[in-house]
Amino acid sequence: MAFTFQINTDVEFIHDENLLKKAEENKPVIQTRKVFPVCIAELVKDETQLNGITAKQSKKDLSQLPSYGWKRDDRLILDFGDHMVGKFEIDIDQTGSPMDAPLYLRIKFAEVPSELEAESRDYNGWLSRSWIQEEFVHFDQLPAKLFLPRRYSFRYVELKIIDTSPKWQAVFSNPTVTTETSADSSSFKPLCLKDEKLQKIYNVGIKTLADCMQDVFEDGPKRDRRLWLGDLRLQALADYASFDNTALVKRCLYLFAGMTTKEGKISANVFVQPKNIPDDTFLFEYSLFFISVLYDLHQAHPDENLVRELYPIAKKQIDLSLQMFDKDGKLIPDEDYPVFVDWSNEFNKDTAGQAEMIYVLKQFIFLAETIREADINFYREKLTLISRYARENLYRSERKLFVTGNEEFNIASQVWMVLAGVMSPEENREIMQTTIREMFPITGIATPYMYHHIVEALFQAGLKDDAVTLMKNYWGKMIDLGADTFWEAFDPNQPDYSPYGSPIVNSYCHAWSCTPVYLIKKYLTE
Repeated sequence: MAFTFQINTDVEFIHDENLLKKAEENKPVIQTRKVFPVCIAELVKDETQLNGITAKQSKKDLSQLPSYGWKRDDRLILDFGDHMVGKFEIDIDQTGSPMDAPLYLRIKFAEVPSELEAESRDYNGWLSRSWIQEEFVHFDQLPAKLFLPRRYSFRYVELKIIDTSPKWQAVFSNPTVTTETSADSSSFKPLCLKDEKLQKIYNVGIKTLADCMQDVFEDGPKRDRRLWLGDLRLQALADYASFDNTALVKRCLYLFAGMTTKEGKISANVFVQPKNIPDDTFLFEYSLFFISVLYDLHQAHPDENLVRELYPIAKKQIDLSLQMFDKDGKLIPDEDYPVFVDWSNEFNKDTAGQAEMIYVLKQFIFLAETIREADINFYREKLTLISRYARENLYRSERKLFVTGNEEFNIASQVWMVLAGVMSPEENREIMQTTIREMFPITGIATPYMYHHIVEALFQAGLKDDAVTLMKNYWGKMIDLGADTFWEAFDPNQPDYSPYGSPIVNSYCHAWSCTPVYLIKKYLTE
């Protein structure tokens, strides 16, 4: 897998204070809750679980925690029973002789047990090690309360005694986490499904979504803790099928709309702390997906005034992207405005990018019709041109597949052309049947983001059973391996795969993996 950092420090951004004010007006209330651990845990080897490690209940009784003394090299692992996003605190005292040396303590937070086995000193990946959830603290005097103001994403907390003194031991009590989410469950009615496996997948998807719903729709509460447009599109769909927090979707739209470049381009992601800041990263379809989010919101909750307000920003994304197509309607890739499709750079993305443009252009034309745009025929003609090029130059009727690059046939091309509705329903079914026959089992794809699009293409092609099977085999496999929330990256052929070389920086609760919530609601209950 690969991803390339962009550094565009010379980009000029415009801040529309009116739109940013509306983003603040839609700022959510953060729901908090005090949660206590369920047990003291210990790590054991288990080849059926992720990375061959699981956690089981220790012989030490949590209710007796204040009676235990902890000395040099001892470690206490607290299991909170489910994935948590919040702030941790614990009371610390000492027992034995007087405290003749400080307590030196390491605190680690882990979403999955194998993170506790990984050592930060061994990490040498391409992502910053500052994401590692690990703290070192000295206490000169006890008793004291350890309160960590930073928010963490975890199920397990490990407290390791680096040192005390031979004369005394540390004592712990009252461990708690104050969880944080903007997901309001008070009026949410979860689905009850007859299929036990799908019910588990749905439940874990709901938990994943809720833990990523913070001040914005974060892509991951552990890492990167920011708002990405591609993730937002999928989170919003899952949100409409569950918590239906439309104000949070509007907030995110206003944030992107309020901070465009001088030429009008939307950044791929934005930060909201310590202030609203657009990133200097730009992705072809992520900018276009601003239109998709607006379209999907209007489908879920029609609001012509909102469409009219944000339409100029949406139109600018279309106009900028259309400059990348030649007179015949062919996408000409731009390295400075890359087509993302998925992390992997091991396959050609030109045809998938062509399809994404068709997909979004159809949504844009609908929005233009909604507000009765005068020059809509220009965009209809562009849609016809780009779609015709795809059908006449990229589709191989003898193969029942779309080609890309140098006569390459890949799964992303087929999936996005089906989602874009370039061919007839009958042809779409044939394309996905051929895809199953020639490209399954799937290889080279390790993100729930791409798997979501594969599953939805199967549903849209009328291959419901195949879609359900893939959903169970992919998201269900994560649950079999111990997932409480769905992961940023997962390759069923390499369950211990990490795009960063170590599980210690993997995100095991990630926005783009929550979409079974949407897929199940839309295709299996309606």
